[in-house]
Amino acid sequence: MRVVFAGTPEPAVPSLRRLIESANHEVVAVVTRPDAVAGRGRKVTRSPIGMLADEYGIPVLTPAKASDPEFAAELKSYEPDCAPVVAYGNLLPQNVLDIPKFGWVNLHFSLLPAWRGAAPVQAAISAGDEVTGASAFRLEAGMDTGPVYGVMTERIRDTDTAGDLLGRLADGGAALLESVLDGIEAGAITAVPQSDDGVSYAPKVTVDAARVRWDRPAAAVDRHIRAVTPAPGAWTMIGDLRVKLGPVTVTDDVLAVGEIAVRKDGLYIGTATTAVRLGQIQPPGKKLMSAGDWARGARLDAEVRAA
Repeated sequence: MRVVFAGTPEPAVPSLRRLIESANHEVVAVVTRPDAVAGRGRKVTRSPIGMLADEYGIPVLTPAKASDPEFAAELKSYEPDCAPVVAYGNLLPQNVLDIPKFGWVNLHFSLLPAWRGAAPVQAAISAGDEVTGASAFRLEAGMDTGPVYGVMTERIRDTDTAGDLLGRLADGGAALLESVLDGIEAGAITAVPQSDDGVSYAPKVTVDAARVRWDRPAAAVDRHIRAVTPAPGAWTMIGDLRVKLGPVTVTDDVLAVGEIAVRKDGLYIGTATTAVRLGQIQPPGKKLMSAGDWARGARLDAEVRAA
């Protein structure tokens, strides 16, 4: 089929690369978010999907809004049979959804109808789910509500960060997306409506929401930190310092909520149940470092708490 691929961030790259290298489909154009200022140097940067398309000489469309009439006209000129989409980040109006012959097929990183929304991987880890996956479904006006063509499953490991899990889902989901497009082309696959049971939502995780709450159980603190790693990144206040935190280890030690203990084997902080031992910490203006080394060098006052 002639396909126009829509996507923006790094997790969409395996899917685009797989379709470019596919023997059954031709990627005739790519849609991605406009170039944006990023990094400390504040340079204008192409999205990962835009950069991959450039490597292969594929035309790149970067509408500021998908509702722009010029975008609809340009998209239509490519005469797409289907439009696979992975984390594009822009709402598509109905007139754009109607352009491809077989519609838009969205790869979403959850087992729908669970965790509809912007942050399904983070939500699954934070909730303590044991299994998640990816779903390929036909995009419609509702948020992640369309009928599902197929799914793949993935076990959530005890040490998974959102970055770890998303990497595996991006790779496995790419294979799923290609197989779904193959099935659509062959007329051998039918989309099945989602169940009304088991619906849950995963809104975007804000920086404020990434703050660690030490009054929660240790297991929940562990999951929360892993769920927001690497982005937006877990953080807490230690005294008057705002620091970022890497994943932690749940221990059997008992400390008061927010109490800090510096020991030979590291830095401990109390939760609502048992204490956790911090792995890495990032003080303001510095790189990630061993939490224990930092604490010993900082010579924290005995009264300092994490909050």
